[in-house]
Amino acid sequence: MSFRLLHVLKPFISLMPEVASPDRKIQFRERVMWTAITLFIFLVCSQVPLYGIMSSESADPLYWIRAIMASNRGTLMEMGITPIVTSGMIMQLLAGAKIIEVDYSLKEDRSLFAGAQKLFAMVIAVGQAAASVFGGVYGNPSDIGSGIALLLMLQLCFAALITMLLDELLQKGYGLGSGISLFIATNICETIVWKAFSPTTFNTGRGSEFEGAVIALFHLLFTRNDKFRAVKEAMYRTNLPNLSSLLATALVFAIVIYLQGFRIEIPVKSNRMRGQQGSYPIKLFYTSNMPIMLQSALVSNIFFISQALFKRFPENFFIRLLGVWANDEGVPTDAAAGGLAYYISPPHSIADAAADPVRFAVYVAFMLSACAMFSRTWIDVSGTSARDVAKQLKDQQLVIRGHRDVSMYKELKRIIPTAAALGGLCIGLLSVVADLLGAIGSGTGILMAVTVIYQYFEIFVKEQHEEGMGVF
Repeated sequence: MSFRLLHVLKPFISLMPEVASPDRKIQFRERVMWTAITLFIFLVCSQVPLYGIMSSESADPLYWIRAIMASNRGTLMEMGITPIVTSGMIMQLLAGAKIIEVDYSLKEDRSLFAGAQKLFAMVIAVGQAAASVFGGVYGNPSDIGSGIALLLMLQLCFAALITMLLDELLQKGYGLGSGISLFIATNICETIVWKAFSPTTFNTGRGSEFEGAVIALFHLLFTRNDKFRAVKEAMYRTNLPNLSSLLATALVFAIVIYLQGFRIEIPVKSNRMRGQQGSYPIKLFYTSNMPIMLQSALVSNIFFISQALFKRFPENFFIRLLGVWANDEGVPTDAAAGGLAYYISPPHSIADAAADPVRFAVYVAFMLSACAMFSRTWIDVSGTSARDVAKQLKDQQLVIRGHRDVSMYKELKRIIPTAAALGGLCIGLLSVVADLLGAIGSGTGILMAVTVIYQYFEIFVKEQHEEGMGVF
């Protein structure tokens, strides 16, 4: 039945635009160029405003996760990568649960599954665009009019399609890495740099202050007579980005890069060439940033649905169980004040955690269990499980030293699922710690940015080694 489902979708999949696979090996310099072009298009779309917006003063339902989802409010990148990540998460979980059976060894199955993911992402994009437009995010729908409302939806859906094609362009080998990872890292790094060096000034009641933490430090040092007090204010000011948040961000960066080097080296030997030996590395972050990405997609969708429903039916008991939303002064969005959404939203400081220890305990339990579960599930649906690795080694005529072909799978099954679950737990724990320290860009965002940057570093090193030349 599930196999037939992909074939039922085949006529609809064929309607989706597709990037053709390269018919030759793309040189490294050319791949760098296409990656830069892709990033440029994304950045332009992130600044082009949507035509037809009547008002942007309503609460922003995606405020807390915009950096993570590569989203920018009121622009073509309003939805960011949310439709793609949500579609991928749901389709991969359906495949992992065998509701949709996919034989990844068959090219047709892989192509159909990828096409189904794109089709489903487009459906999600249409649904999210309709919910945003008719939910009053851009102004009262009756004031906007049906023509402008339709135009807004078309713009959002077109931008979602462009994002999908850019991601596909990189993944098919024209560029480096994936578009999703590139967009996330760029958005988060942009947020961190802006909050560190922003020249924008705000009147906080004590005179004008710069938004950027570093610029604010020098400004305070030059304008305050008491230099010690100026440094203290720059370190701990609460209304704008401060130096302690910047230092916490740098600390989390360093910890994640350090932990990237943790791995288990499984000794292997060749059956084909006697005496040839090597090792197969199993990293601590075996599934990279995928657990935190899937957890972010899950939370962002819960927040979006909960806030939209609460706005329409604020007194409904079941909707209040899902989430109660209230506006905090000085924050450009509603914040979860009760229900499930409140307990799975991160505390932004140690004081927040201490103020409600029950919420903090529930959040930590949810974060760790979700990351561990997604990490453990991902290895089964991404071709990196113990069985898949054993097959790869067998195809290369490699065996684990001290083990026969039959027992190799058992040994890998003992190591890989444990490494995946432990890596997911570590990712979740680091995210919690970063949030408590008040790191800029949220703990989740920083972890995703660091892992993506490290992946690109490894790609550059590998490509340079293979081509035996520098980048340029």
